[in-house]
Amino acid sequence: MKKDTYLIIASILISGFLIAGALIYKTGLQSVGQNQPAKKQANGVKLPVKWGDLGKKMIDSGVIDSKKFEELYSRRGGLTNNEKKLLYGEDNGNLVINNDNTGLILNLLWALGLGNENSVLENGPMVDSRYGGAENFASTAGWTLAEGDTMLHYSQHQFVGLTPEQQALVEKVSKNIYRPCCDNSTHFPDCNHGMAMLGLLELAASQEFNENQLYQMALVLNSYWFPGNYLTVGKYMKNQSTPWEQVSAKEVLGYNFSSLTGYQRVLSQITPSERQGGGSCGV
Repeated sequence: MKKDTYLIIASILISGFLIAGALIYKTGLQSVGQNQPAKKQANGVKLPVKWGDLGKKMIDSGVIDSKKFEELYSRRGGLTNNEKKLLYGEDNGNLVINNDNTGLILNLLWALGLGNENSVLENGPMVDSRYGGAENFASTAGWTLAEGDTMLHYSQHQFVGLTPEQQALVEKVSKNIYRPCCDNSTHFPDCNHGMAMLGLLELAASQEFNENQLYQMALVLNSYWFPGNYLTVGKYMKNQSTPWEQVSAKEVLGYNFSSLTGYQRVLSQITPSERQGGGSCGV
């Protein structure tokens, strides 16, 4: 992991995700950016991927029913103007994730991963007959914010187009990114976190980010979605005399640390962080 990557992720971990706290770094993830680096700022982390009009496209296609979506968030205090822009705007810039919008970013990327046409959904474990059909998973049956039957939108829309090389990259990286709520990789996106991560990988690959950059962005998202887990992994690394800056994002996201089994192994050797949270598989 490059030093600047370490600064941003370590600051998230050390500060317990209190982004407005004292540990604010000028820049981070410099190696991620193409034309613009990701930056840790007072209101979160700015990722280098552009959102554009994807929210509007997903509403127009029906993957997101805007009425259902807004009704859900009205019960949570309502959407801010910036959050509404992600839904309805046509000229959104970089995605920013922070403590307040982690769930919103998760849901938007979930819809993207679910609805975008991709061979991971059409030919991967999701459609393996052993599991009873793609419609039976938390990532599909749990998406209740679409117009009509959710499966009418499953891998049906061309929101993000990929070249063969970009598709190969998504498939490669997706097989090595896990989440602590289960033992499946992003290549088997049976829950919302996996489907959302698939959406992020597709978006980033389509914008010509490379393998290392995809892992770095993925670690930022996982660290926000599962804060307690990665604080604990950071403590484990320290106890193993391995400075966080010497650990690759790919390694941390792999089975040994980020799967349910891998994380349980970590827990068997260290007291977990007091900060927990994250991990809900519903909208």
